[in-house]
Amino acid sequence: MSEDFIVHMFREAFYTALLISAPVLLASLVVGLVISVFQAATSVQEFTLSFVPKIVVVAIVLVLMLPWMMETMIAFTQNLFQQIPTLGH
Repeated sequence: MSEDFIVHMFREAFYTALLISAPVLLASLVVGLVISVFQAATSVQEFTLSFVPKIVVVAIVLVLMLPWMMETMIAFTQNLFQQIPTLGH
């Protein structure tokens, strides 16, 4: 097992983690930005006004994107398991 292989696997794992988390994080970011602009424009400083919509949007995005997220994780795991026999060389 070479250093190049280890670096490659860590890079793939990091990329997969970023790819899987991106839809949820981006949706939360957009909703948070919209709510913050609304709060600044109306001077309403209610904590639940920013918290509840984020949770709802994150839940919706998770439900919609879960099949794709699972396919991506399964593909990464299968790729990892297929490379196990080459580790001894």
